[in-house]
Amino acid sequence: MRSIITVFLITSIALAGMAEIRNTLPDSRSNLGFQQPDDTLNPFQKANEKCFLCHGQKVYEYSNENLGKTIKASMSSERVIDRTLFYQSNHHSFMCTDCHSDQYNIFPHPGELRMEQKFNCIDCHGGDPAYEEFRFELIEEEYARSTHYRLEESGFSCWSCHDPHTYKTVTRKGSDISQTVLFSNGICIDCHGNNDRFAILSDGRENNIIRQHEWLPRQAAHMKSVRCLECHAEKNDSLLVSHFVKPAENAVKGCNECHSKNSMLMASLYRYQAAEDRKSLGFLNSAILNQSYVIGATRNEFLNILSLLIFGAVLLVIAIHIFFRIKKSATKHKGGENVPLS
Repeated sequence: MRSIITVFLITSIALAGMAEIRNTLPDSRSNLGFQQPDDTLNPFQKANEKCFLCHGQKVYEYSNENLGKTIKASMSSERVIDRTLFYQSNHHSFMCTDCHSDQYNIFPHPGELRMEQKFNCIDCHGGDPAYEEFRFELIEEEYARSTHYRLEESGFSCWSCHDPHTYKTVTRKGSDISQTVLFSNGICIDCHGNNDRFAILSDGRENNIIRQHEWLPRQAAHMKSVRCLECHAEKNDSLLVSHFVKPAENAVKGCNECHSKNSMLMASLYRYQAAEDRKSLGFLNSAILNQSYVIGATRNEFLNILSLLIFGAVLLVIAIHIFFRIKKSATKHKGGENVPLS
């Protein structure tokens, strides 16, 4: 009798727990992919506007005192900075001359400023305890081993991938894997999918991503589901995003690397979200209910919900069955009958 009551109580608690856990999961329809803009106004907006008057648009005007007239000119696309994107970026609180020479306040700009040496990430973030969690020193070491590093003499730098005027943290800010993939691959495609930009840092050969990945089954689905880095970068347990990009001939081409129980994606693409889920849901719940789903299995949200409903219904039927057996047994005992339960 006690064992039956115990089973009934456990079943009831399980049903209530499932409902509670389900309510704690994020809504998959919400936009969690990108960092929200900081509402704090940049104290240097007024000073920055002197630069944005020209660099914030494709066509700018300036007064030529020698000719005594106003001249319109087009701004090079590489020197146009979007105000909105800048004030939503990681560097939104900066003044332009924090990174650029204050000689840019002179117009026309002195010609020698074209040779101005640019800061790299490590110049500001290296050795700073405030940024220790990002491990910039280790990123610098990985980058020095990567295939990109040998292109530095041709002009490659941190800014070739991470535009200082628009870059913002995505992987650590959102839980939508698809948005993380879209953002990360966009950085790669911005150069590898643009022959004009690619030619600047290469020997001028054509760079056709589609043709180079002809061997890959369901090419579009893969590029939409995983980052280029999963196959082209060396994994590092100490870094959230690897910067050791390997030569193309050393890229991962085996299906089992991802489509297996011990998928390498759990140590890269899904690693941060899995850790965050363990913090918020606990180890067991995150393992069962997290939204990190390794490619190779076709996840269907409708089937997920349906399976939970069916499972809950089965438990409910069992609970009802136990309840009526207990009630029937109690009734028979009151009538003087001593009938076994089974």
